[in-house]
Amino acid sequence: MKEEIFKSEKHKELHNELHKEFYLTCEKYYIFELLTIAAGMMGLFTYNLRGGVFSNAQTGNIVKMAMAVGSGEIKEALYYLIPFTAYIFGTVLSEILPQKVRKTHFIRWDTMLVGIEIIVLFILGLMPLSWPEQISQVLINFLCAMQFNTFRQAEGIPMATTFLTNHVRQIGISIARVIKHHEQEAEAQAKAAKHAKIIFAFFMGGTVMTFACNYLAEKSIWLAVAPLSLCFIFLLRSDLIYEKAMLDLKPHGH
Repeated sequence: MKEEIFKSEKHKELHNELHKEFYLTCEKYYIFELLTIAAGMMGLFTYNLRGGVFSNAQTGNIVKMAMAVGSGEIKEALYYLIPFTAYIFGTVLSEILPQKVRKTHFIRWDTMLVGIEIIVLFILGLMPLSWPEQISQVLINFLCAMQFNTFRQAEGIPMATTFLTNHVRQIGISIARVIKHHEQEAEAQAKAAKHAKIIFAFFMGGTVMTFACNYLAEKSIWLAVAPLSLCFIFLLRSDLIYEKAMLDLKPHGH
């Protein structure tokens, strides 16, 4: 019993020290950039080819639902419950599964999630556009919800990889900080630049996907597999080699 308590305390101490010293690979800024590019592609894929719904976040879908109700189009309003419900369940699963995956001591949940995304998107690329749109909507809503809830901070800075509102807000906050506190100008500018790069990553992903949809149809979603595959390689390499002894260590923000 004493030995178990000792190990627990030592583990807790190591956990705290490691968090002070460095960030895990799943918290690296370049990982968030790759995930954001893929998210931009997924969002524009569902909007352009799969029913005109927003898969990355649910504000737009709730707005559309409210417009439909206000116009008396109840059937259309109920339609938007599909992505909304899928997003909720995706979030629930991303809260439950990490602990179970952590117990395997093989790879991190973050890595497994990216691998799941790659497999699901590849399968979606095989589904003809004649198939029900709800299949793609539900699956991509699941993925975006889990990605958003799993990847929370990039090197200590709270960030979202699936939508941009908070990034725009943070740029505004940084500008205000420069105006009010000139001594913080360098730090504020650096933070604003990081948020701006995330916005640009999403924009570029969405732009490429919109262009590709006109030529590749359902197979255009395979383009999102490219940044995710890079991300998966970086994460898996860290899990199996560089951070193998740190699989119990939680990322910041969790």
